[in-house]
Amino acid sequence: MSLKLLEWLRLPETRVITDLDERTTTILHAKIIPKKPFLRRLYVNFYKELENAVPSIEKKVVVEIGSGGGFIKDMISTVITSDLLDLPNVDRVFSAAHMPFENDSVDAFLMINVLHHMADPRAFLEEAGRCLRNLGKIVMIEPANTAWSRFIYKNFHHELFDPAGQWGLERERPLSLANGALPWIIFSRDREQFDSMFPYLKIVQMHNHTPLLYFLSGGFTLRQLVPSFTYTVFKIVERALSPLDNLLGMFQTIELEKIAPPV
Repeated sequence: MSLKLLEWLRLPETRVITDLDERTTTILHAKIIPKKPFLRRLYVNFYKELENAVPSIEKKVVVEIGSGGGFIKDMISTVITSDLLDLPNVDRVFSAAHMPFENDSVDAFLMINVLHHMADPRAFLEEAGRCLRNLGKIVMIEPANTAWSRFIYKNFHHELFDPAGQWGLERERPLSLANGALPWIIFSRDREQFDSMFPYLKIVQMHNHTPLLYFLSGGFTLRQLVPSFTYTVFKIVERALSPLDNLLGMFQTIELEKIAPPV
């Protein structure tokens, strides 16, 4: 795709962004979501998947890490939203490596596209293990590493996607620095290392999904590529393609469960 075409596809309001780590950038993202029906409906689907992973979620202490410009409270009003940045829609401001919760006090941590921005994912997993109750969960939706996702992320996305990378990032600039392959690195490529380091965090499930909808939505930087009324059509197409999710999925859902206290 030519640079001129990419520039035309770019949302006009995002052309003024100079620093992804600025608070104003995340606030702009919050304004973009409701303007893009594909993107909003996709987030609704993601929130529903997170909600379904935690039974009786409204009665539990549930924290969303990296809430950013999202709207999870529209779906699950009892969730405690949080972020590194002081944003209008977050309840708490803190680093995921140093969380203000007592030991064994949280039932679940929910995350959408957050882990691959963490400078030190080990510190987060250790801290989450401390905070979670027994059988508490970490449920996250992150970029997948498939043939299709690698092509899209490496050619049409501003973030690094390096399956050969290491755990974490060199500097902590959570939005401008990232490695989209980081969740795959931790939970698939280095599965034995993860199991050895975190024996108290059991991987309950991992599955790839969503080959088309995010790409067609244009994400936070590009125009929506198809008319809004076609969302249901492409959702049906995605269901038909589900047997090929390990080749085509752009996202993966990862569910961890605390099965014993950290040593």
